Parts: sequence; C-alpha cells; structure tokens
Amino acid sequence: MSVVEFVGFIFPLLLAGTVITLELTVLSVGIGCVIGLFAGLARLSRSRFLRVIATCYVDFLRGTPLLVQILIVYFGIPYLVTDLQDWWHAALGWPILIKDPNLPRFWAAVTACSLNSGAYIAEIFRAGVQSIERGQMEAARSLGMTQSQAMRYVILPQAFKRVVPPLGNEFIAMLKDTSLVSMIGVEELLRRGTLINADYYRPFETYITVAFIYLMITLSFSRLVDYLERRLKTGDRG
Repeated sequence: MSVVEFVGFIFPLLLAGTVITLELTVLSVGIGCVIGLFAGLARLSRSRFLRVIATCYVDFLRGTPLLVQILIVYFGIPYLVTDLQDWWHAALGWPILIKDPNLPRFWAAVTACSLNSGAYIAEIFRAGVQSIERGQMEAARSLGMTQSQAMRYVILPQAFKRVVPPLGNEFIAMLKDTSLVSMIGVEELLRRGTLINADYYRPFETYITVAFIYLMITLSFSRLVDYLERRLKTGDRG
C-alpha cells in the first residue's frame, strides 16, 4: 500500500479519535471556565479564607504536571474512596455508600483536564478583572450599585472582552494536552494513531497524519479567535 493510499485508509479511523479529542477539549475548557471564574473572583475576594483556598487550588494545579493529575483522578481517588469507606465501615459501622468508585476513563479525563484548565483560566480572569480601571468600579458604586452588581454589570462584561485571546490560547493548549489522557486508555486522536501503528507498523505516515490533524484544528481555532478579537474591538470603537 502506497503512502497516499495508507493515509487515505487511516484518515477515517483517526477522525473518530479527533471527535473524542474535540469533545474532551470543549468539555474541559467549558467546565474550566466556570471553575476559573469562581476561583479568579475568589482570588480577588476580601475574604482571606476564600483567597487562601483559591490560591492553594491554583498553585497546586499549575505547579504539578497534568499527567500526574490525570493519574491521581483515575487511579488515586477511587483507591482513597475505597480505603476511607473500608475504614469507617470497620471502625464506625457505617454502610458502604459507593460500591464502585472508579470513574469511566472519559469522565476521569474530563475531570482532571477541567480542574487543570480551571486553574489557568482563574489567573486569566483575575488578570482581566484587574486590568479594568479602578474608576469603573467607583463610578458604578457612585450610581448606587452594590459591589456584586458593579462586578456583574460593569466590570465582568469588559473583562470578558479582554480575556478572549488568552482563553483561545488556553483552548489550543488544552487541545494538545489531551493527548496525555491516552495514558489511561482514552481513545482520543493520539491513542487511535498508536493503535493503528501497532497494527500496521507505519509510524511515519501514522504520526505525521496525527500531527497534521492537530495542526488543522489549532490553526482553524486560532483564526476564529482572531476574528472574534477583531469583532470585539470593532464593537468597542462603535
């Protein structure tokens, strides 16, 4: 089979893995945005307790490799839950509440990637909010808004426009990082390529096709982010 014929043969097989990669990325960054928004605001909170909790979360997730986090979520947490349940059943006589604490591979990957993405997005939102001029908050408060109303209606809408480019970069970074979940057997794009290579042993054609698929997705998304950034700037000028 020639190189062209082989690439044409494996391309549909790799597309199935591409769909899983995109699902994983969209879910992880989407959930990460929600986590990151609350964590970012907690980092700016007047409450020392919230600031400490949010800082510990951000520092731990940004300071440890994503691969380690994936292994903790998939292997470590089920073990911990089982151990805790065995202890309280033996010591206190409490019933076993969770019979099977193991997460499905896909959802373990989504959980780990979402937590990791949320830590980076928290810093993006924090920087976005801090970039808004202090006078905006003071003007909103002088109009009778509470702190939370001023944040919701004045500060956050402006901050969202400024964080679009770094959020786009986070999406692209997470898209590439999802290849790490192949370590726990999720059949995303790289895992599909590895399985194909194991069957046919055509490593160059297989992995170069995988690389081009990643490249096409990241380039397409980069152009979309550029377009959104231009549109938002146009809206500001209007």
